[in-house]
Formats: sequence, C-alpha cells, structure tokens
Amino acid sequence: MKQTAGAALEVMRSSFAFKTLLLSRVGSRPRVYAAPTASSLARPDPVTNMTSTHLRADSNDSSVSVVIVSWNTRDLLRDCLHSINQQTRLRHEIVVVDNASSDGSAEMVEREFPEVILLINRDNRGFAIANNQGIRATSGYYVLLLNPDTVILDGAIDKMVRWLDEHPGVGCAGCQILETETEIQRTCFSDPGPFNLLLMETALHRVLHDWPLFCRPAYGQWDRRTERDVDVVHGMFMLTNRLVIEHVGLLDEDFFVYSEEADWCRRIRKSGYRCAFTPVARVLHRDGGGNSTIQSTTRMFVQFQKSRLLYVQKYYGVAGRTAARFILFCSMFARWTLFGAMSCITRDVESRTRSRLGRATLRFLLSGAEPTS
Repeated sequence: MKQTAGAALEVMRSSFAFKTLLLSRVGSRPRVYAAPTASSLARPDPVTNMTSTHLRADSNDSSVSVVIVSWNTRDLLRDCLHSINQQTRLRHEIVVVDNASSDGSAEMVEREFPEVILLINRDNRGFAIANNQGIRATSGYYVLLLNPDTVILDGAIDKMVRWLDEHPGVGCAGCQILETETEIQRTCFSDPGPFNLLLMETALHRVLHDWPLFCRPAYGQWDRRTERDVDVVHGMFMLTNRLVIEHVGLLDEDFFVYSEEADWCRRIRKSGYRCAFTPVARVLHRDGGGNSTIQSTTRMFVQFQKSRLLYVQKYYGVAGRTAARFILFCSMFARWTLFGAMSCITRDVESRTRSRLGRATLRFLLSGAEPTS
C-alpha cells in the first residue's frame, strides 16, 4: 500500500491545493439539490414489475458516476468523498442520496462539496430506491455504487474502470475490500438460495469450511487474492456500465435493504453477463462496515431476514419460501431460547441482544409485525 489508511485520511483532510484543483476540474458541473417525492420515482413496468431506468439524456459526458446512499454517516461520508476526489484522475461525478439523515450529512455535503449532485429524501426510502434515484441522476458511462463508510485507496476507481473496460463480458465487478491495512474482508458470495441459507443458519459453512460443498455460501476456501467469477458482488462497491443497466433494469425496489445486490447480480448473469471480482484495486471498509445499519439493530436484523425470504420467493417459488421460513423459524427459536438462557446465567449483554433479535424475527415470521427501531 502506497500510504497507510490513517495517513491517507490526514492528507485528504488537509489537501487544500487538491481541493482547489478538483473544483477547477468539475466546477462547471451542475449540482442538483432536491427532495424527491413518490411521484418522481419510476413506475413499475406492468409486465416485468421492474422499474424503468429513465436515465439522463446527456449520458456519457463523464467517464464514471459514483452513487453513494447515506444515512447518518456524516463524518464517514466526508472522508469517503475526499478519498474519491483525491484518488480519482478520470473525469467523474458524484451523486449523494441522503436518506433523511438527522446528523447534518446533507448540510455538510452542500457546504463542503458544492460540486456533488445532492438528492435529499424526506424519509428513509431504503437502499434500493435511493440508489435508483442516484443512478437516474448520473451521466457517466460507468456507474459505481459505493458505501459511504469506504475510503478509496491507490486510484481504485481508475483501476477498476480500466479493468472493466478490458473485460467487456463482465457486467458487474467488485474489488478487494480491506477491513484493516492488512486484513482482507470476505466480500462476494454465492446465490443465497434455500440450501445456502441452511448452511449459514446451522453454521455448517464455518464448521466444515474445508469441504467445498459446505463452504460455498461465502466461498470459504477463497482468499480474495485472485480473480474469479462470483454469483454476487458485494453492494459496498459495485461497478457496472450504462449498457448493462439499460439491459437489466434498476435495482428491485421491493427490497428495502439487503439482498438487492444478489437480485441485481442474478439478473445481470441471466442476461448473459458475468459478475466478477478482481484484486487489482483496493478499498478500505471503515470499522468493518455496518455503520448505517447498526444504528437500528433490531429493525435492520429483521429486514435482513425479510429480504432473504423475498429473494428466495422470487427465484425459488412457494416451496423455496416455505423451506426458508422453516429454516429461519428453527434458527431464530434456537437463538431466542439458548442465548436467552445464557444471558440469564451470565448477564452477558451480547447474549441478551442475540436473544432479542431472535425473538423479534420470530414475531415477524408468525405475525408479519416489523420492529420500528
């Protein structure tokens, strides 16, 4: 790594000369400050039930468009934006979609990054809808979906655009993600169908991680140091292009959060493209990720299970959803009772939390009731 992540952040915060150079490069780009309403969203196609793209007519006037959905991640978002601008030499634009943050994220972007296209939602519309709003506002040929808790390292976006340009059969690409300066995060995973769900919920993918059949959900025998095709590129860094988006459509807005990238990648693969991972570029994922979803642990945990069921139902039908519900019910019942008993004995906060999450999911599975916090 050319410079440590900590040093990189300090350079980004203090590089006044670079900010001046950046503004001179993109100052002519219009900044959009909007509060989209439901009427501004694309209507579902009556045949496919997928939303149409409605991409901007002036496409291709930037090399790459970066779309970032933010919810109460102001300081992380600031560092992310600085890293994009410092590490990206290609002509680029950044679209930030703020999902009704209460920490001043939108005001920070407006004040400190006037060149950024800023879209503000009056309520939290979720990951899929917000990303679709951002994609519709882009003009670049390449489109990158990026988490706000990431830091671009060593020209990662430039490298990935070059790599994707050299691999026309790839419809969606992900890069190497670092949790620390030396630890690689295990991103990308195989199709989250009922069998993989069973392996995950029984922890067989960890216990029998040396067996190819059982380690398949997260590609357990792969160290993320080599290129390979994958079923699903992780949503924290997904690079695609406009032709692919116009071919397969936008993200499925039935997914509030989680599993939307699995659905998108499945449709991309079904259309004849490959989804691939390459370690030619690296991105730092701050604090191991989860900085937005951890703000509402119970709600997001239940949303995760809901999205898993939605995905299985969409691609595996009623039988698949029934099997998935049974697997989750058994898993969550065990989580509720075992960790509940453990917390009574040890007074351990983590065990109490695990038990609470299991109970909340059981309530959802039995009654459809979703937690509000």
